[in-house]
Amino acid sequence: MNKACSILLLMVVLLSGCSLFEKDDRIQEEEVVVNQPNIEVLAGKLQVPWSIDRVNQAFYISERTGNIVKMENGKIERQPVRLEKPLAKAAEAGLLGFVLDPQFQDNHKAYAYYTYSDDGKGQFNRVIVLRTNGSVWSEEKILLDRIPSAAYHHGGRLKIGPDGMLYITTGDATTPETAQNVKTLNGKILRMKVDGTIPEDNPFPNSYVYSYGHRNPQGLVWVGGTLYASEHGPSAHDEINRITPGSNYGWPVIQGAEQQAGMVTPLYQSGDETWAPSGLAAANGKLYAATLRGNAVREFGLRQMITRPVITSLGRIRDLYVDGDYLYFVSNNTDGRGNPDEKDDKLYRVLLRDL
Repeated sequence: MNKACSILLLMVVLLSGCSLFEKDDRIQEEEVVVNQPNIEVLAGKLQVPWSIDRVNQAFYISERTGNIVKMENGKIERQPVRLEKPLAKAAEAGLLGFVLDPQFQDNHKAYAYYTYSDDGKGQFNRVIVLRTNGSVWSEEKILLDRIPSAAYHHGGRLKIGPDGMLYITTGDATTPETAQNVKTLNGKILRMKVDGTIPEDNPFPNSYVYSYGHRNPQGLVWVGGTLYASEHGPSAHDEINRITPGSNYGWPVIQGAEQQAGMVTPLYQSGDETWAPSGLAAANGKLYAATLRGNAVREFGLRQMITRPVITSLGRIRDLYVDGDYLYFVSNNTDGRGNPDEKDDKLYRVLLRDL
């Protein structure tokens, strides 16, 4: 009798067009639904924004088109940047990384990373000192030049670390093997003093190279004294790495969860999913990554090792900034790969406690 009842129950399930497995799938989908928090728009009409920095109540946002947007007390001013070389027009190129000097209020200095064309001799990236005079920025000094460039994979993130050093991410410029060569500048995280000289305690003598084996790293953040970086993988297998000096992060020899002696496997990797992570920020033992292809702000736990999207439906996200109780971030829908609305791109903020 029990056997007959079991067969009858199975026939009912099959005839109803569903299965016990479909119920589990639906539960899994419900678990990844993002409850969108209350998000404020602070500024709109940004032109391909790339980096966010802040001093006191003033935000400074670099635009790939060659401007710095200053926003203070609700007023927005687009400030031109006078560069010594013309910005390259390649995909992903332009005025990228930007960070204010810690003494900016006194010296009016900042550091920037841009891609330029050199009169038919090639395309390169350089790291420079910028100084503002009123509402105009000017290139004042070259700190590092002729970082090889290409159509893609420029890297471009700049951050000043807790040690006062300037950290720079560079992409492999679509030549993957250069990432494994510590004598090249491509596919690396570089470290320099803010005057452009090489720190004596860098892991390789007389070299800016701090870590290598990177494909296209675009985010840097410290939690305490520990450095973390985000990196674009090849179509998928994007990475969040814990960075230690002198370490090899494997590209192009290994990717994703692959392992090899002498190479570091990422803390997180996206598997067959594509995040395209860019800027990073940190708060309360968690990392927050701006994701481009992922169209989200994604959270990465450093204690429980769980990742999830916490903000969606705003399109491509390029950079993040944490200050006090708030997470600030910029969309990147006007970069030619998004679907911008008439007010894109935008600077947003959200309370961290709402994520």
